[in-house]
Amino acid sequence: MTYKIGTKEKPMVLKTPPGTSTYTMHLEKKDGKELLVCTVGKTVLHYDPRCLSDLHGMLRRHKDWMELGSADEQKPAKEGTVEAWGRSPKNPIGGWYGLKKGLRGRFGMYIPPLMEALGLAELTHEAKGNRMRAK
Repeated sequence: MTYKIGTKEKPMVLKTPPGTSTYTMHLEKKDGKELLVCTVGKTVLHYDPRCLSDLHGMLRRHKDWMELGSADEQKPAKEGTVEAWGRSPKNPIGGWYGLKKGLRGRFGMYIPPLMEALGLAELTHEAKGNRMRAK
C-alpha cells in the first residue's frame, strides 16, 4: 500500500503522542531501497516502511488498545507493547523495523503518530502510558 507521507523537501510534520515534541517523517530512496525517514532535531532515524501495514494488521488482529512502550534500542522494551512488537523476532520481518544500528528503537514513539495522521489508528495523548488501536 502506498501512503502519502511527504518528501525530503516537504516532509509530514508530526507531534509525539504526549504532544511535547515535533518531528518530521518522509519517504526517501537510498541505495534502491525505500526508507521511512524520521527527523527529530538533528537525529535522523530510519524505519522500514513496511512497518505501517504490518503494525496496522497486528493491531486489527489484537482488537483492543495496546500500550506504546517507547524505548531506546539499548533498553529493553516492555512486553506486550508496540515497541516490543517492533523489535520482536515474531513480527513479520523477524526483528527490528528500525534500520540504523544504535538508533533502531523509539518505534513506539514515532510510528504511531504517523499511523494516526494516515487514518490507520487512533492514539491516546496523555503525558505517559499512551496506547493505540487500529481504525
